[in-house]
Amino acid sequence: MSELNWWVAQKKQEMWITLYISLYLSVNCISAASVLRSDTCQLQGHFRLNGVYQDGDVILGGLFQVHFFTVFPDLSFKIEPEPPYCEKFDMESFQQAQTMAFAIDEINKNPNLLPNITLGYHLYDNCVRLGMAFRAALSLISGTEKSFSNLNCTGPPPVVGIVGDPSSTPSIAISSVLGLFRVPIVSYYATCSCLSDRKKYPSFFRTIPSDAFQVRAMIQILRHFGWTWVGLIYSDDDYGVYAAQSFQQEMQMFGHCVAFSEILPHDNNPRDIQHITGVIRASTARVVVVFSTSSFLLPLMEEVVSQNMTGRQWIASEAWATSPVYHTPRLLPFLGGTLGIAVRRGKIQGLHDFLLRIRPSNEPRNNMLRIFWENMFGCSYETGDTVKDGEQVKNVCTGEEDLITTNTAYTDVSGLRAAYNVYKAVYALAHALHDLMQCEEERGPFSGNSCADITNLKPWQLVHYLQKVNFTTGFGDHVSFDKNGDASAIYDVLNWQPSSDGSIRIYTVGVVSEGATTGMVLTLDEDAIYWNFETKKPPRAVCSESCPPGTRRATRKGLPVCCFDCLPCGDGEISNTTDAIECTTCPDEFWSSPDNDQCVPKEVEFLSYEDPLGISLTTASLLGTCFCALVMIVFTLHRNTPIVRANNSELSFLLLVSLKMCFLCVLLFIGQPQLWTCQLRHAVFGISFVLCISSILVKTMVVIAVFKSSRPEGKGAMKWFGAVQQRCTVLVLTALQVVICAVWLSTASPTPHKNNQYIRSKIVYECAIGSVAGFSMLLGYIGLLAAVSFLLAFLARNLPDNFNETKFITFSMLIFCAVWIAFVPAYVSSPGKYAVAVEIFAILASSFGLLVAIFAPKCYIILLHPERNTKNAIMGRETQKK
Repeated sequence: MSELNWWVAQKKQEMWITLYISLYLSVNCISAASVLRSDTCQLQGHFRLNGVYQDGDVILGGLFQVHFFTVFPDLSFKIEPEPPYCEKFDMESFQQAQTMAFAIDEINKNPNLLPNITLGYHLYDNCVRLGMAFRAALSLISGTEKSFSNLNCTGPPPVVGIVGDPSSTPSIAISSVLGLFRVPIVSYYATCSCLSDRKKYPSFFRTIPSDAFQVRAMIQILRHFGWTWVGLIYSDDDYGVYAAQSFQQEMQMFGHCVAFSEILPHDNNPRDIQHITGVIRASTARVVVVFSTSSFLLPLMEEVVSQNMTGRQWIASEAWATSPVYHTPRLLPFLGGTLGIAVRRGKIQGLHDFLLRIRPSNEPRNNMLRIFWENMFGCSYETGDTVKDGEQVKNVCTGEEDLITTNTAYTDVSGLRAAYNVYKAVYALAHALHDLMQCEEERGPFSGNSCADITNLKPWQLVHYLQKVNFTTGFGDHVSFDKNGDASAIYDVLNWQPSSDGSIRIYTVGVVSEGATTGMVLTLDEDAIYWNFETKKPPRAVCSESCPPGTRRATRKGLPVCCFDCLPCGDGEISNTTDAIECTTCPDEFWSSPDNDQCVPKEVEFLSYEDPLGISLTTASLLGTCFCALVMIVFTLHRNTPIVRANNSELSFLLLVSLKMCFLCVLLFIGQPQLWTCQLRHAVFGISFVLCISSILVKTMVVIAVFKSSRPEGKGAMKWFGAVQQRCTVLVLTALQVVICAVWLSTASPTPHKNNQYIRSKIVYECAIGSVAGFSMLLGYIGLLAAVSFLLAFLARNLPDNFNETKFITFSMLIFCAVWIAFVPAYVSSPGKYAVAVEIFAILASSFGLLVAIFAPKCYIILLHPERNTKNAIMGRETQKK
């Protein structure tokens, strides 16, 4: 919608410009035609504009909104059409016009500024109409005399520069045309950011900041109070449309949102006004920003009063922030507490006395003074009863009335804002002219190092110096223009507060300024601000409350970005700022805190000796070692008994030693992994178990060989399984495992490793096996020996009772194989330190299984039934079977 209005505004602008250029060219064509029949140039039209004039060596023009209502006569075209006439005299605007006259008078009296040059002025009333303003501007640059003595109708324009127009739309139209001739225009109140376009408006300057600065200043106020959800209302003109566009762009850039955007109608249609108030009432936005002039906004405020709509915080643009029309007691409940910005207020010494000294003049070119006098004192210079602005006037003006007795906006110089900008604009032109006159021949800035001639001044030459103006006013404000012709940005922040008589009074509660290095800076006295709410505090203006650290914003579907839900950050993610858009993933060695607002070092997990599980497994390991030692002691003490001797005592002791090593190697798996523990744990485990299984395998083979040697057909079997062969077999089988471990450790040794994959919230400190092939060969070799031992023991399970050792071996190997077969899936599925615990448990379970299955029956006989520990008892069962 804003783009459409921008397009419409552009088309309106182009239409007016085309119309008046055509008018201007037509008048000149008529004048040119008359030259053919006359020795002088004849002015074919007379504009009859209200104005104030003073002669001088150099003339400055001025455009002011002295009247704010225009009446258009009926156009029958049977007689010469009467021009429009203006009504509703504005005392404050006339004060601004007289401020220009005062500034020129002050400059003429200053011997240090433009010495030997007298400035004059020609000021016109534009009646707040684009057509009137354009007509006045053309009159200023073409002159209004009826004839010219120069036969070629050439020469410098009557004015060298223009102060005005105060409104953006007329300034756009006027600058579009006068910019073609590079006539300098210094506006004191036109704020549209579009006028900063140097390509379109090359000779336009202003002493009021651009709307771009105004918008940024208002955004600073909104950000200061955390108001991110606001309504927007703007007038349907260049000022409102461009300001609204800029405001919406700035809001979007800061992540703020406009809850609604409504345009004030040109024709004040009641239905449109009621629609806007309905939108305001229905919206959840409690802060409403308005870019408009007072005339556009007044009907809306009347409707706000009629609907008794309170509880809104209004933010006023500079165009209505100081307007006295809203300062009545009737509007206080609705507009009290309004915050607004206004151009810098200044003090002008001597202005008040100057304003009181003016007197009406009979000079036609100074008819604005007569109109002012009539409106100020309610009299008329016409004889008899007349009607003035719709009211009957009976008094006749004498010109001797005393202005000191009056109390109007004209004589009030306590809050000079627009007038102060007029003052600065005049001085800017004067300083530019002064710098132009200081030029030294052959050192000038123009072609051939030439200087400008004040008696034949080209407008573009003055533009050159105006761009470089740099001075300080008597009030202490610095005046200069940037590359776009804009003045330095500085605003007063205003607050509408109740006065003692129940009306609204404006107080300055802060300043907002923008510097080249500091950016936009807001200074507020919050204790001095009046809030028109029951809480007496700033209202909340957000669609959704801020998301605290540890959460992120998730925009609600179909709603602006300011309307969102707060979602907690996931595990391992944090947000440490308010209203975070995304959660940040913690580095690999860090994890999110319980509140997800900071990354903390991950807990390092390993099976430690302090851990209850570690303590239990360590205890089991030491118990197994002790049991092995006890069995070894028992076997040592009873080494000459038949049961020990019958079970191959040498292999039994070797088996006990290997089992003890199996129990002790568990300790290498507990505690923080170190390089040496990682390298030894699997090597010791593999060699110990191969030694153990090799002993069992040889033991099984010896039992089978003894049985076969007891039969006639196998008498020579034992010669292949003597003590030497048994030792060598065990040594060779164990040596193969030693070789496997040596190759593995030398090529891809296990190393400590911090694993983040098992448990994301922790670092599992483990031993990386280095080589999967090496580890697989180690386990595969153990499994091969265990399978062979189990197979041989299983085949020999039916031997006579005096050879029942194979039954115990079969049972022990069954336990061993069952444990390690179950170990594989349990190990793979166990996370972190529990994988190590599973491996330890498998070692302990298989070791205890071998220890109990093989040695418990023998210890039972040795310790509890020694009567059965005899050769006859051992051989007796076989004899009974026979």
